[in-house]
Amino acid sequence: MAQLIEAPAAPGDRRIQWRASLPFLLVQLLPLVSIWTGVTREAVVVFVVFYVTRVFFITAGYHRYFAHRSFRVGRVMQFVLAFGGAAAAQKGPLWWAANHRVHHRYTDAARDPHSPRDGFWWSHIGWVVSPLHKDVDYDNDIPEFARYPELRFLDRHDWVAPWTLGVVSFLVAGLPGLFFGFFGSTLLLWHATFMVNSVAHVFGRRRYDTPDTSRNNWFVALMTFGEGWHNNHHHAPAAARQGHRWWEIDVSYYVLRALASVGLVRDLRKPSARALASRRAAT
Repeated sequence: MAQLIEAPAAPGDRRIQWRASLPFLLVQLLPLVSIWTGVTREAVVVFVVFYVTRVFFITAGYHRYFAHRSFRVGRVMQFVLAFGGAAAAQKGPLWWAANHRVHHRYTDAARDPHSPRDGFWWSHIGWVVSPLHKDVDYDNDIPEFARYPELRFLDRHDWVAPWTLGVVSFLVAGLPGLFFGFFGSTLLLWHATFMVNSVAHVFGRRRYDTPDTSRNNWFVALMTFGEGWHNNHHHAPAAARQGHRWWEIDVSYYVLRALASVGLVRDLRKPSARALASRRAAT
């Protein structure tokens, strides 16, 4: 297990921003309403479908495409990836990708938005509810995607996609569909995504001797369709494939390959043979 260094924060810079974070904090409790609404078969279907599809859009869209440009798509497919990722209620695609690029540029250093060296809680959820990392400079942080007005729209109106899914869940399965299906799957997806920042930098094994705390964690990989092979990813961040061995299940990469076979995705980047064979770690 990586050694955590509890770094003291400057006064006030990491306080919880209660008012701005109220919707985020409220969603942590809303699935409990299912105790009174009940859980129907339709609500379970909504839960599973919304979780599975949005995991893919976060991992393949927000992360591997917008943050790392590990494959290419047309403009329509690009919008689909952005809308699907935004539906996960993790803010807009430009904000998400720009902050993730900062994470890779300064991993486990002072400017890393969510390093576990600043505490496990901070890396998992503290950075989300703090007043830090709220703004993105489109022209400097993510200029190649900021030139698309539809992506700027989704980024500035990041409520549109999740509200759309919330309405759909209610129309399909009523209140159980809304509170269990939509809010329940959203909450699980949030914490699965957050585990990549926290758990996958603390628990697991290291195949490559990267200059950070990234680790491969099979449980996180299963929950996030391949993102838990995090040490692999930090070793070869530009690759669309994160499972470097046949037993390292990477569902997002399998789906991308299927999409590539029908022409919706192209130029999937893989880790090079040299990358796969280099910088072996002892643990």
